[in-house]
Amino acid sequence: MNLLIKAEFRRLFATRMWAGLLVAAALLGGGMMGAMALVGPENFDPPMPGLDTETGIRSMLGILGYTAFVPAAVGTVAVTSEYRHRTAAVTFLFVPRRWQVLAAKLVTYGVAGLAYGLVLAGTAAGALFAVAALRGVSLGLPAGTLVALLARIGIAMLVYLLIGVGMGALIRNQVAALSVVIGYLYLGETLLMMIPGVNLLYPVLPGGATASLTDFTYLADAMSEQLGSTAVQLLPPAAGALLLAAYALTASALAVIIPMRRDIT
Repeated sequence: MNLLIKAEFRRLFATRMWAGLLVAAALLGGGMMGAMALVGPENFDPPMPGLDTETGIRSMLGILGYTAFVPAAVGTVAVTSEYRHRTAAVTFLFVPRRWQVLAAKLVTYGVAGLAYGLVLAGTAAGALFAVAALRGVSLGLPAGTLVALLARIGIAMLVYLLIGVGMGALIRNQVAALSVVIGYLYLGETLLMMIPGVNLLYPVLPGGATASLTDFTYLADAMSEQLGSTAVQLLPPAAGALLLAAYALTASALAVIIPMRRDIT
């Protein structure tokens, strides 16, 4: 098993995907957070609470959750590329026990997802503290609480990468799988929040679970106010964490079970 995991890491490092993943994390974490903090959320259109308020900081950090389509897309590509380039057949020929190969992939992608989350959270924290010092603004949350929230977001990114792996195993066509994953995470859940009645499902969807975990209620509250609909009640943070863990386990199970029962060719 250790040899298979090493082989998967070698395969990952042989491509530019891992470097691109970490660069994307740094740009979205440090770059986006730094730019938003420099402009000041109070200068957005529409304006948001400032960096010196708890609501402003939580809203800024919550926006990071909407970049989850990036690790999800990477996980999807990592699996669908095996079928697109016909390398899965060769791999399973050398290792007939498919579950071992699939488990090794999950370990590898799990580490990659964790690395993405750590870089995203670390650069975002560095950018926020640096810009706050530059502007002479006191952040609306204690440093420990802010770092803890960013750590939650980082862990959530691991979950989304595993969700992408599961979707890649379920929908083997790369273009179709990416369209579903990116379309749903980037637009789908936001559109669902606009539909009265249907928006009540939002708390149990991946995006709603992430918002619960990070205590990000700004978008749901703002949308409910604009549409005049009933405010969406998010789950408690602990429940959001458990729900995200359930999604990760489900995606991992899909990634293992489905390829074991399918004809690779």
